[in-house]
Parts: sequence; C-alpha cells; structure tokens
Amino acid sequence: MISAGKQRKLKSTALPLAVFFFFYLFSTVSLFAQSPPEEERDKSSLSLFVQPGISFLNFSDRSQFQNAIDTIYADFKAQAITEDESLYVAKQDFQKVNFCFPVSLGFQWQWTQDHFVSVGAGYIYDHESVVLTDRRDKIHNYEYTLQGFPLFLEYRLTIPKNLITISGESLFSIAFRWYWMLPGTEIYSSWGHIQGETPVWGNGFGLSLGYLVTTWKSIHIYSDLGFTSITVDSDDSFSKVVPNGSTKKASWDLGGIQLQFRFSFGVTKMNSSPLDARPTEDTAVTHPK
Repeated sequence: MISAGKQRKLKSTALPLAVFFFFYLFSTVSLFAQSPPEEERDKSSLSLFVQPGISFLNFSDRSQFQNAIDTIYADFKAQAITEDESLYVAKQDFQKVNFCFPVSLGFQWQWTQDHFVSVGAGYIYDHESVVLTDRRDKIHNYEYTLQGFPLFLEYRLTIPKNLITISGESLFSIAFRWYWMLPGTEIYSSWGHIQGETPVWGNGFGLSLGYLVTTWKSIHIYSDLGFTSITVDSDDSFSKVVPNGSTKKASWDLGGIQLQFRFSFGVTKMNSSPLDARPTEDTAVTHPK
C-alpha cells in the first residue's frame, strides 16, 4: 500500500509530465495535419511575433529548498509534546520538477529566402510554494521564485525538402539562439533574495527543431521543440535564500526542455523570387521559327 507522502510525490511529478506530454502530443498531431500550400509559406520580410511556451527548468538546486522544509518539519515534530500534537504536524513537499510557462515577443526578419534573424525579449517565472502545520495546527507558508528576463538573438534556417519533409514542401526549420539575461533575473524566497549577474557576453544558448504548422494570410504559426542552457551566476550564495544553503557563489540554470508556439504576424512581404516568375506551360511565349 502506498503511503500518503508517496502519493503526494507521485502526484506532484505526474502533473507536470502529463501537461508536457499533452502539449507534445498536440504538437505532434499538428505536424501531420494538412500543411499550408507553397504559396502560403512564410514569405514575410518583417514580422512581429508573440511566443508562449512550456519549459521544464533544469534547476538542480531545488533540493536545497526541500532540505530546508524537511528540517523545519523535523523541528515541528520534535516540539510536539503529546501524540495528539504530533498528529497535527504535517508538511507538503516541493514539486520534483520545476516547470513554467515563459512568454516572449519580438520581431523576425527574413533577410533572404528561408533565412530568418529574430530579436526577442521574454519573461520566465516559476513560483513554488508549500504549506506546513505545527503542533498547534498553525499553518506556515514557505516559497521560492525563479525569475528571469531573457533577451535573445535567433537564427532560423528552413531545412530543404530533400532532407526532411512530410508534405513535399520545406516546412521544417532549425533555430539557434543566444541569450542575455537582463536586470531583474533573480531568486527570492521566504528567507531572502539573490540577484543574478548580467554579463555582456551572454548566459547561454538554445537549439530547437521547428515546423510551420499553419498559415492564414499574413499570420504564421510555428511549433518548436528544443533545449536551452541558460546559466545565471550571482555574487551571493544560496545561504541568503534558504537556511543551511551552500555558502559558495550561487549559480543556477534557467534552461531545459522547451516547447514553444510562435504566432508570427507579417508586416512586409519579400520581393518575388526569380524562381516564382518562371514561365509555365500556360504563360510561356512561343516564338515563331
């Protein structure tokens, strides 16, 4: 028989995994949906975009916050004098997986056919909280929050259809991003706050595989699945945000597995390619011999 504590752990792990696989299934189904015809491919020269997503953060230092909760729980248990008071003492564990719903926006420039350069800014917010009760059944709330303001530069290349296609068109793409974290990137908790550094050379990269899911007039929807590695350093230590935390300079990762949906709104169109103007059998001019 599974104990109540183990059931809570299973639930806390299963929920984010279920959400991820739901989005992943939705994206996979979209890949095999009817693709836009060639004339409705993204031919925008300049576009504005908004990009929501779901991200599973590679935040390994969550264990330091869980250790603090375990210590507080043990202290509450030790303070209980009678068995009845001991029954009041209970705790909720932090989730085993840090996931959040980042959003970003920016503009995209197709400087030549199938080559895109984008600049964007985003917001990462992951809030984790738990509740403990002491021997007098008094509720105690503890929490920590990861916050980040990434600025990124992206290069996207459409993959030629002779390498990968499911519709006969070049709708797949690969994207590489470089990230800079802006001021306001930090960790704050019930015990304190530490600020992340913002080096001019940047904080990390991202790589993803994209697919142009659908097109309607000047609106294009991309689905991207990939991985990011965004390292944030601080002059402060984790001991400022969690009891008995590490006294070394803090360093944490705001990257991880990420699924994104880009809604791109074309502002200007590219000039017609010479290939688009090739004569067809109907338009070809026959010259007399």
